[in-house]
Amino acid sequence: MAKLISRREMLGAIGASTILAGCNGPRTAKFLNGMERWNARFQELLFSPTKLAPDPPESEITPDDDFPSYFISDMMPFAPANWTLKVGGLVERPAVFTLSQLKQMPRFDQRIRHHCVEGWSAVASWQGVRVRDIAKLAGLKPDARFVEFRSFDSGYYSSWDMPSAMHPQTILAYGMNGDDLEADHGAPLRLYSAVKLGYKNVKYLTELNFLPVRTGGYWENQGYEWFAGV
Repeated sequence: MAKLISRREMLGAIGASTILAGCNGPRTAKFLNGMERWNARFQELLFSPTKLAPDPPESEITPDDDFPSYFISDMMPFAPANWTLKVGGLVERPAVFTLSQLKQMPRFDQRIRHHCVEGWSAVASWQGVRVRDIAKLAGLKPDARFVEFRSFDSGYYSSWDMPSAMHPQTILAYGMNGDDLEADHGAPLRLYSAVKLGYKNVKYLTELNFLPVRTGGYWENQGYEWFAGV
């Protein structure tokens, strides 16, 4: 089993912006929120929807036992027997997919270096279906500008900008290093991408909702960057 990090350790990683907001009152919080929005817009300008992250060599794959894993529930979440993925929001054809149906879709494989906001990195190979293929299948409407990803890990969620979600290296992963995804890494399905920091890659997925406006996220609402690009 991979190393598990407690919620207390994760909370300890929250950035200085949260601390300042708590110590200095609403004026500081307002200023920091404004700066975060500016930072997100700046990162969006730098982002390329077509540039691919390089694949690290296979020799750099991190052993499973050394690849850290996180969850916010008191105990490791396990998928219900009737688990499905719901796709909704601004789409022409809302849908519900089983894991078997997802595995029948065109598969995408990638080996990616995972970057954590705490400073560590790790390498793994991931197998799954591109988010852009799900969006095409559901009939994405032109006014959808954001995607919200929700999970059964005590309501953990994150929202993404559309270009990052549609990036060719953004997938819904059901496999890791050639095997079915394990519970400690987000089984049966997790979000994984080369273009975002680790906390944006939601595990234990249950829903994808395409939205016209930006929402927040579990850690984003506590002071983490919203765009969080790599």
